[in-house]
Amino acid sequence: MAGLDDVFGDLYASIDAVLLFSPSGSYYERFSDVDDLDVIVVGTENPVNADVFVELPLAFDDIKERIKFGLEGAIEQDLIEDGDQLVCATSLYGDEIDTVSRVRADAETHTGIYDLFVKSRAEPEVIKAVLELAIELGKKGQKGKPVGALFVVGDAGKVMNKSRPLSYNPFEKSHVHVGDPIVNVMLKEFSRLDGAFVISDAGKIVSAYRYLEPSAEGVDIPKGLGARHMAGGAITRDTNAITIVLSESDGLVRAFKAGELILEVDPEAY
Repeated sequence: MAGLDDVFGDLYASIDAVLLFSPSGSYYERFSDVDDLDVIVVGTENPVNADVFVELPLAFDDIKERIKFGLEGAIEQDLIEDGDQLVCATSLYGDEIDTVSRVRADAETHTGIYDLFVKSRAEPEVIKAVLELAIELGKKGQKGKPVGALFVVGDAGKVMNKSRPLSYNPFEKSHVHVGDPIVNVMLKEFSRLDGAFVISDAGKIVSAYRYLEPSAEGVDIPKGLGARHMAGGAITRDTNAITIVLSESDGLVRAFKAGELILEVDPEAY
C-alpha cells in the first residue's frame, strides 16, 4: 500500500535547497541533521540565528509575493543559482509553517524588486504603497486614457532643494500620507499634470508639480525613454531617493536607484 512519501516524494526529490519562511526555532532545528542540504531562512527577522538568511522588508500577506521576493533576494545574494530546484516552506493559514511548494529558480524573471526595497532610505511600506499606486494607475490610466507619472520617494529635503515648483503645491499645508485610499485618489487625479510627486521617507506627500533640476549627464537609460525617466534617474544619482516612473508611452513601471534602472514591471502582468 502506498504511503505519503510515495505520493508526495517527487515534491522534494533532487532539490538543491530549502527556503524556510519565518520558521520557529523548533522547526528550523529539524533540518540541522539533514545532510547535503542547503537551508536558507527568509523573513523580516532572523530569530533562529540562521547562518544563511534573506531579509524580507515586509511580511507579505500574499504567499506568491512572499516567495517571489525571497527567491529574488536569494539570487541577489548568490545563495541560489539559475535552474536550482527549490522547496519553499511557508505559512498560509496560521503562524506555523503549513504550506510547501516546489519552484525552479529563474534568473531571467528577475525583476529587481529586491534591489528596490533593500537598503533604501524610505520605509518599505511606503515604497510598496507607491509601487502599487503606480501599477494601478498603469492598469487603469486616468479616465481610461494612458498617463505618465513620476514619484520621488525619500530624502525629500534634498529633493526639494534640487527641484522647483511648476505650480501651486496642493499638499503644502497638509499632513496626508501615501497609502490612504482617499489620498491615492487625489494622487491619481493630480498625475495627469506635469511634474513629480515628492514623498518623504515616512510616506508624507511633501509636494506635487515639482520640476527636477539635476543634470542628466552620466545617467544611462534605455533608448526610447524620455525626459521623465531621465529626470527620475538623475535625481536618484544626486540624492538618497528612489524614483518610481510610469511611462505614458509603453505603460511600464520603472524604478531608479543611485542613478540606475533597477526595476521594470508590466502592470498587466503584476
